[in-house]
Amino acid sequence: MAKKKLKDDYKNNIKAYQPKPNYIMNCVKAFVVGGLICILGEVLMKFYMHYFDFTEKNVGNPTVATLILLSALLTGLGIYDKIGQFAGAGSAVPVTGFANSMVSAAIEHRSEGIVLGVATNMFKLAGSVIVFGVVAAYVVGLIRYTFKLLM
Repeated sequence: MAKKKLKDDYKNNIKAYQPKPNYIMNCVKAFVVGGLICILGEVLMKFYMHYFDFTEKNVGNPTVATLILLSALLTGLGIYDKIGQFAGAGSAVPVTGFANSMVSAAIEHRSEGIVLGVATNMFKLAGSVIVFGVVAAYVVGLIRYTFKLLM
């Protein structure tokens, strides 16, 4: 009982010293940076369609690959971390955020070697994302197939 009272007293005492987050500004920064990343994706799509004659159906793959490459390079140079500190959730746009998290894990564990450090820790994150993606796709496919049979 005394520990709980001490814990509650501590929480109440430190509230005055904690900085108040500016939620509005954080949302604006996340929106702007996330939007800029998406605009970059759109510019890349138009670039590939105009200069390399990709169709709208096929332009997604090189666009995503380019965004992954840019995100990995910026992470390796330490720039993406600064973008993430500024933008917060805005830098977690799925493709670039996923590439950033994989490269960050690889960089963090490079001293342990290529196989046991880089590859193992890099795919700890990727493995769970891939598994959940495959399971979700399977469930959605079953639901779609069920509705198709019923109609």
